[in-house]
Amino acid sequence: MPAPQKPTACLALADGTLFYGHGFGATGETIAELVFNTAMTGYQEIMTDPSYAGQVVTFTFPHIGNTGVTPEDDETQTPSAAGMVVKWDPTEPSNWRATGNLTAWLTKIGRIGVGGIDTRRLTRAIRQQGAPHVALAHDPEGRFDIEKLVAKARAWKGLVGLDLAKDVTCAQSYRWDEKRWAWPEGYTRREGPGLRVVAVDYGAKRNILRCLASVGCEVTVLPATATAEDVLALNPEGVFLSNGPGDPAATGAYAVPMIQDVLARNLPVFGICLGHQMLALALGAKTRKMNHGHHGANHPVKDLTTGKVEITSMNHGFTVDADTLPAGVVMETHVSLFDGTNCGIAMVDRPVFSVQYHPEASPGPQDSFYLFERFAAAMQARRAA
Repeated sequence: MPAPQKPTACLALADGTLFYGHGFGATGETIAELVFNTAMTGYQEIMTDPSYAGQVVTFTFPHIGNTGVTPEDDETQTPSAAGMVVKWDPTEPSNWRATGNLTAWLTKIGRIGVGGIDTRRLTRAIRQQGAPHVALAHDPEGRFDIEKLVAKARAWKGLVGLDLAKDVTCAQSYRWDEKRWAWPEGYTRREGPGLRVVAVDYGAKRNILRCLASVGCEVTVLPATATAEDVLALNPEGVFLSNGPGDPAATGAYAVPMIQDVLARNLPVFGICLGHQMLALALGAKTRKMNHGHHGANHPVKDLTTGKVEITSMNHGFTVDADTLPAGVVMETHVSLFDGTNCGIAMVDRPVFSVQYHPEASPGPQDSFYLFERFAAAMQARRAA
């Protein structure tokens, strides 16, 4: 009988609970919030989603790494999630699109992975106790100072009050014209003049920008700290507010005044995830931290305006408090069928709307693409008026 494999990674929770496993990818330590994601596919997109900045992701699906990695699936140029926890050690990839394996990719981007973890037990702990602060360490020699790891997890201040959008946003403005992937061409470019859209980047995923281009938008991306003057100087026909990480109230300190000035110009506005929360704050609502958030690709959301149920992709640890939405000005349009939390709002008298989930991720697979089409239609109507 072979000798048991020596632990080379340790996950230390702030309450002192320890999980030992097999490290892969980068070595060293990272301190973050621990969440779980229930998606069966898309681990590369999840790890490169800027909304996961400051978080270690536990994957509930055990077969992580079996399809390898490909640059086509990166959602941003720089890594985002702090690390990953999986049930089984990654195997060699078996997929025609793969250009590399998960372990080598994590090493390259400087992110720690740990396998051999009882992810069911860990997920149950997260659900019952809330998303914990953790220290994740990988040492090929298996040497860990447990007291220091637990102390670091306890000392970490967490995401409440933390503005991470500034850390993941673009350094300067740029244009985007790549459209969604389609067989057999792959990614193609939008050509000719289009609907002028300014996308404010709080941590924008590439596929969101592709969806905008695919409905005819001529997209210019601006950093998260862009002012209303920066936005309006581009003469946009619509403004898009992107997803992103961190506490929306902290990002709102500079984002809300910009959004309020843009709203005063009666432009169509569309927000996703953090952008949804930013819009809600600008309209007078409040946000709050959730126990363990929503992270996965199988979340049912009901559209209150049509009664339709969409299967959505979600990634958020804060939520808009629906009870604080200003009556007569903003209406709640979507709710989670898991826990009833807010998932969408719209202004009553103008084409300004947002959703908490990620319509560009297409888990339905096309349940939510109508939101991009609605945004484009609003700009077309304004142009025709």
